Amino acid sequence: MAGSTLASPIANAAAGGRAKHVTPTQEAWRRFRRHKLAVASAVILLTMIVMVVFGPMVWTVSINDIDFTARLQGPSLAHPMGTDDLGQDLLARMLYGGRISLAVGLAAMVVAIVVGVVIGAIAGISRGSVDAGLMWLTDLFLALPQLPLLLLVIYLFRDSLKEIAGPEVGLFILIVAVIGGFRWMPVARLVRAQFFSLREKEFVEAARALGASTPRQVVRHILPNSLGPVIVAGTIDVAAAIIAESTLSFLGLGFPPDIPTWGRMLLDAKDYLDIAPHWALFPGGAIFLAVLTINFIGDGLRDALDPRRVL
Repeated sequence: MAGSTLASPIANAAAGGRAKHVTPTQEAWRRFRRHKLAVASAVILLTMIVMVVFGPMVWTVSINDIDFTARLQGPSLAHPMGTDDLGQDLLARMLYGGRISLAVGLAAMVVAIVVGVVIGAIAGISRGSVDAGLMWLTDLFLALPQLPLLLLVIYLFRDSLKEIAGPEVGLFILIVAVIGGFRWMPVARLVRAQFFSLREKEFVEAARALGASTPRQVVRHILPNSLGPVIVAGTIDVAAAIIAESTLSFLGLGFPPDIPTWGRMLLDAKDYLDIAPHWALFPGGAIFLAVLTINFIGDGLRDALDPRRVL
């Protein structure tokens, strides 16, 4: 058009220089916020965590208070979630049990990720017999039937740990170790595949050419770029650990009857489903909601941490 001029390269450079710098963390957060289900799930899960952590400070009813006159009552103002067959308040027991169920899930996830990252990193940076041996070990654990072995290990060692660390702490350590010990294999395979892909990249080759040792290449360059898929796998492990703990408690091999985890409450409620369905609905709904929200958060993290995905 007449009278119009093209912008000079200097002006373009200045405009580009004023562009806001976005860090990888900010970009991941922007991507995560666009996943509406993941954001809503994060809010719900955070609300559940706040309730089980701080709820007993507000709702001070004891989990062991027995009132036979109020047994098997439905939800009311006095007992918002009803009572069980002994007249114990289900809200107090739900809040207490939620601490254990969520703590088991998070702790077992940490165990699985630490073991999986270590084994996957060693296999991914090694060649030959070391890699083959570690993958043989991983395949061996993948081939083992997990639930029967979980039941066997807990049955064999729970009494010993009860005597050493007490009934609650001892069983918590055992359940976390056993569940985490059978969940590290997918993480190890994932980390190994990431290492195979990244160790031939230009930035790793440059670090190697500059004299970086193998541990430095792993810690400073390869491992940080492998953490995105590992974080996603970790969210899945939390959900799987919660289900595994609930399964063990439901089968009677989890925490003792006086420690009300969500799975244990389902076990106690199974004979009263026809006359007191609320007893099973609340712990079952809590397990369902926790696992569902964690899975949606994992979907959001997968989208947020995938650099190839355009959002």
